This record gives sequence, C-alpha cells and structure tokens, in this order.
Amino acid sequence: MSFADSYLGKLRSLVGSRCLLVPGARVVIVRGDGSILLQHRSDFGVWGLPGGNAEEGEDLTEVVVRETLEETGLRIRNPVPFGFGSDPEYETVRFPNGDVCQFFVMMFYATEFDGDVTADGSETLDLQWYRPDDLPPMLENMRRSVEAFTAFEKSGSFQMI
Repeated sequence: MSFADSYLGKLRSLVGSRCLLVPGARVVIVRGDGSILLQHRSDFGVWGLPGGNAEEGEDLTEVVVRETLEETGLRIRNPVPFGFGSDPEYETVRFPNGDVCQFFVMMFYATEFDGDVTADGSETLDLQWYRPDDLPPMLENMRRSVEAFTAFEKSGSFQMI
C-alpha cells in the first residue's frame, strides 16, 4: 500500500504537516543468540525497529505483524507486549518532509519468526542483527525501546516510557 492510500496518508492530505496523534506498534525481534533485528531506515538514514502505524480496523498486534512482514520479509508469531511508548519528548517526531507525529506505541518482542530477511528497498534500506549492548546510530525513540526491552528482560515489569 502506498503512503497516499494509508490512513495516515489520507489524514495528511486533509491536515498538512501539523502534528498528528498516531497509534502504532514496534517490535524487538530476538534471534537465538540474543541479537536483535534492526532496519536501516530510508527516511532518516539511521537504524530503527520494524513497526508502523495502525490502519482502520486493525488492532496493534495485527499492526506489528503486518508492518514486520512488509519491512523485513519475516512473519513473526506470538508477539508479546513488553511496554508502551508515549513520552512526547521522545515520541514526537518531525520527518524530513516536515510532517510531525506524536506516537503512542505498543512495544512488542518476538522470538518466533520465519521467512527470509529482505529489505523492501523503500522504507528499509538494509536489515542487520545487532547485540542490544552494541547498537548503531538509531532514532532516539527506537533506542529507548531497545533499552526498555532490556529492562523488561531483567525485571519482568511492563515498561512505560
């Protein structure tokens, strides 16, 4: 689906670049060796986590499964929520085209997946596995999500960031 055809794209055509409150989901995909999958994003030129915005009629689990498949080629199974990101200081993002979104994001992790890791060449320029303690340059809200996942693993407590 093109951006113009998406729910957010249709809203943008009505309201321009002003700040929109956007529900979404992102996922920390964990491989057996403990490394996590990151995507090199085309919009900012840095790394982030797979995920995206809700479309009409979707719940957040459906969002994270769909977006992960679109962006990585992997079909995740049994994603588990570990936290929620809503701090406007970090979750308000100005995109290179001037659009502004304040995200309200359910954060999931997944250890079960299949498929071939494949960058879509549009949103995702590259996909690589990284150790959570040795991350490349990332969007700050995404880095905080990885840190929240690490805290969740240690404490078992749902993370509100």
